[in-house]
Amino acid sequence: MLEIPSSSAKFPVDGINYKSHAISVGAYVGCLPRELFYSNSSYPFEFLGNATLLSCPPSTVRDEYSSNYNYLLARLSPCHGNNSGNHFYAVLRDHCFIDEMPLVSCIKVHDYTSDLAYIHDDMGELLLHWSIPSCEHCKGRNLRRTNLKILGISALCLVLIAMGTTICYVYNSNKKEKENQLRIERFLDEYRAMKPSRYSYADIKRITSQFKEKLGQGAYGTVFKGKLSSELLVAVKMLNNSNENGEDFINEVGTMCQIHHVNVVRLVGICADGFIHALVYEYLPNGSLQNFLSSADNKNSFIGWDKLQDIALGIAKGIEYLHQGCDQRILHFDIKPQNVLLDQDFTPKVSDFGLAKFCAKDQSAISMTTARGTMGYIAPEIFSRNFGNVSYKSDVYSFGILLLEMVGGRKNFKVMEDSTSQVYFPEWIYNLLEQGNDLRIHIGDDEADVTIARKLAIVGLWCIQWHPTDRPSMKVVVQMLEREGNLAMPPNPFASTSS
Repeated sequence: MLEIPSSSAKFPVDGINYKSHAISVGAYVGCLPRELFYSNSSYPFEFLGNATLLSCPPSTVRDEYSSNYNYLLARLSPCHGNNSGNHFYAVLRDHCFIDEMPLVSCIKVHDYTSDLAYIHDDMGELLLHWSIPSCEHCKGRNLRRTNLKILGISALCLVLIAMGTTICYVYNSNKKEKENQLRIERFLDEYRAMKPSRYSYADIKRITSQFKEKLGQGAYGTVFKGKLSSELLVAVKMLNNSNENGEDFINEVGTMCQIHHVNVVRLVGICADGFIHALVYEYLPNGSLQNFLSSADNKNSFIGWDKLQDIALGIAKGIEYLHQGCDQRILHFDIKPQNVLLDQDFTPKVSDFGLAKFCAKDQSAISMTTARGTMGYIAPEIFSRNFGNVSYKSDVYSFGILLLEMVGGRKNFKVMEDSTSQVYFPEWIYNLLEQGNDLRIHIGDDEADVTIARKLAIVGLWCIQWHPTDRPSMKVVVQMLEREGNLAMPPNPFASTSS
């Protein structure tokens, strides 16, 4: 039943067409609600079809025709008008003709037209239509709500993923840090017999007066001046965290605990406090050799060729000790002026063993996955095995470059004063010696100075031969530096590379 809220009318529903939004209602006795026939009313249904609404007084209906023409009328029911007595409302369908109707003195109230399909049967049923609600604003609201939910869920997922990743990273980092600390502690237990002093981080801050005086900084850490007592000064090297597993620290401690030589810096103590790693060395007041190489052309600050020769010989003896004087051969892999320190008497001491590697004395080659050292001092075989195997001869090459810098008082590359092109400095030295020319550097009137400068240059050129087999060992280098008289010129290592 279809109930009309504004009246007592109830219609039996014969069918509902959801596609066309139409309801077919059956015969009804009584007054039809006028709202059905006005599309602008607030009633949810309206009459559907092509028809005419007539208002007729009761006397106009001829009784003899009413039964015969009843099927022609959609509705013919008595209604109470306003102060006008009883009335009939007649709905005339589009297939009927007004002159055929048994109606007299009727007044047309409204015409209805519709392009929609009209359901009609012979029983005179009415077809009511309900309007399609506009749901766009609801859909839009629901879509916005859905989008907000999706964004909220996505944001929550990202937050959870970020939190999970952070937790995993922190957990793995802590786990890795604990493993590294345990590894370092086990290593230090093995070297406890060497008796290096152990300091805490609080001790290091006290020794360095809260890291007050900085001596220098390199790729592997920063060095600060410290004081153990009123007479004993130290240099504290704070290692950075570039190598998180502590390999630099273990390398240097493991190496230094086995070394006792006048030309190698002495390790005083260590600090392994959590992730803080530090090395405490003897303090050398004259700093690194690099401070004195740039002054070879400056007569006022030049330390003299005799002193330079002593320094070169001391460095050579220190490297020879590393190669032959320990139980295992120690390869430094970072020989350069910055890693040679000078004490108050200008005695040289090799330092910084963060890249050092051990190998057996009878081992002719070692494996290396990545290049080690500082550009300009790295032997060619470290970059390409076409030159030969990596071995202790790689340190010999680096020492040769250092010697040539001591001779020239400049870096490996030099822009010549009379040329805009860049000239490879060792090749320039070789050409001058081969032609018997002056080295064009500060040399005094003493012929001995000329001899020393020439000797250092020739030994350096022997050391930088391209192929390791053509280079002398450090023992031979020491003998060459100690020898009196002239040395033979080495083969020209630049003959095949000058282009």
